[in-house]
Amino acid sequence: MPAGGGLGAVEAARVAVAALIGSGVRYVVVAPGSRSAPMAYALAEADAAGRVELLVRIDERDAGFTALGLALSTGAPAAVLTTSGTAVGNLLPAVMEANHAAVPLVVLSADRPEELRGTGANQTTVQPDLFGEHVRFAADVPAGDNPLRAVETALSAATGAFEDIPPGPVQLNLAFRDPLVPAAGDGLGEASGRRIHQAARHPLALDFPAASAALPERLTVVLAGHDAGPVAEAFARAHGLPLLAEPSSNARFGPNAVGPYRLLLEHFGPESAQPIERVVLFGRPTLSRPVSALLARADVPSALYQPVPVAWYEPGRRTELPLETLADLADFAGRGPASWLDAWLLAGAAAQHTLDLVLTGPAATGPAVGALVWEHVRGQLVLGSSNGIRDVDLAGAPPQEPQATVFANRGLAGIDGTLATATGIAVGGRQETTVLLGDVTFLHDAGGLLLGAGETVPALRIVVLNDAGGAIFGLLEHGAVERTGRYGTAVERLFGTPHTVDLAALAAAYGVAHRAVSTTADLAAALGEPVVGRSIIEVRTDRHGLRELHGRIRTAVSAAVAGVLGR
Repeated sequence: MPAGGGLGAVEAARVAVAALIGSGVRYVVVAPGSRSAPMAYALAEADAAGRVELLVRIDERDAGFTALGLALSTGAPAAVLTTSGTAVGNLLPAVMEANHAAVPLVVLSADRPEELRGTGANQTTVQPDLFGEHVRFAADVPAGDNPLRAVETALSAATGAFEDIPPGPVQLNLAFRDPLVPAAGDGLGEASGRRIHQAARHPLALDFPAASAALPERLTVVLAGHDAGPVAEAFARAHGLPLLAEPSSNARFGPNAVGPYRLLLEHFGPESAQPIERVVLFGRPTLSRPVSALLARADVPSALYQPVPVAWYEPGRRTELPLETLADLADFAGRGPASWLDAWLLAGAAAQHTLDLVLTGPAATGPAVGALVWEHVRGQLVLGSSNGIRDVDLAGAPPQEPQATVFANRGLAGIDGTLATATGIAVGGRQETTVLLGDVTFLHDAGGLLLGAGETVPALRIVVLNDAGGAIFGLLEHGAVERTGRYGTAVERLFGTPHTVDLAALAAAYGVAHRAVSTTADLAAALGEPVVGRSIIEVRTDRHGLRELHGRIRTAVSAAVAGVLGR
């Protein structure tokens, strides 16, 4: 019997692991530590039995984002285990992202028993409720207590089983007393060799019957934001409406999809011959100021398709009318006159053609790289925050059928943990995966390249657009400030964050294959090769002419669209 009574540490850990597996957890990312040892041993036993798959990461922040990626790609809850102290705090960025993106991330934080808390005991701090409102449920399980009920409640909360509460992260703070190791007679069973945890997602398309002719004709557009899903494409097609879809919507395809839509909105504004009358929103819009401006217009009614609770906004804080059924959404949207869709598709084709002409040439600019990645990638595509996803949104031509399942951390749109997230997505999806990200995002998570000996090596291709700093700020107001010269080199230093890191040497240090390209032809050739293991394609370019390039694109597209629309 343990000194404090109740269950011994390893016995309680075995109960917790069994409950996690019984509630659908199939992957656990483990960060090493002593206080979490009972859980580690129990998980090792379950791993040997083929009931769960373990991944080990020495960096807790990367462990958290790897688990996030596993949950994203499998659609099932994934857990991350840490020891006590600062180890738990390193999970906060992944927990915050999971909160706003409604991802079932299960935090298993090991802790000291009650008698050691507040005494100055090593690696002891206040861990219960550490994540505050960012988790759906948190439980502090005292040492010796049976954790079964807490685990089952946590997994119900994580997977959205409670009414009016979306899925999201949870915390199980598990206190353990010594001894933290199994009994002398315990050991791993015969390894089963089974790995049953494959849940590869494939690009989806849906088909709806044509909208009723009884619906009124309206000049409505369908906006598909992050995680909208193929329902947005099917709805737009059924109602004869233009589809304006972000890349991570997984709706950017089909006959109604318009590629460079954000450059067209001004041509269908209030002073145009065919002004937008209504907006139907699927998912969460995160990328474009013109889209945000459209949704903020008081003279354009908008509705949000929300069949289940969502985590990305608080009720009453947005202006769109939330509608739970497609029937109600159809009544709101109406159906588009043939001339309405034709005008958008004509303008979209002219804009895409003009954009392609501006980008023609050997230079591997951001928009050109985004277009090529979007065109070539199959399997799974992960888009980093900052310019990468916006380049695809601007220049990626919508295909007729979906070609890849797209992921992005748009909950809070941070650059944290992008490589780790992509690794988790690749491992969980069990298919070739490409991640597109900028050099600053890459360097921010360079530790995500570290895989311990014997760890699963996914089929992951890492495309790094290396322009030696943060290019996105040059496209924002800060670029205009820099041009005035009033702040000298401060804008470049504080926002551009220039660097001279040798990415080839960094890749070599982690044992990852590397190649550098500087032209679109070389990039296209590299993207055409099969994805085997991990590799880095470094696309070297210059960010200092990017603001001018975007200006040329806007000017050329505006003239081309005005020409085809007759104004």
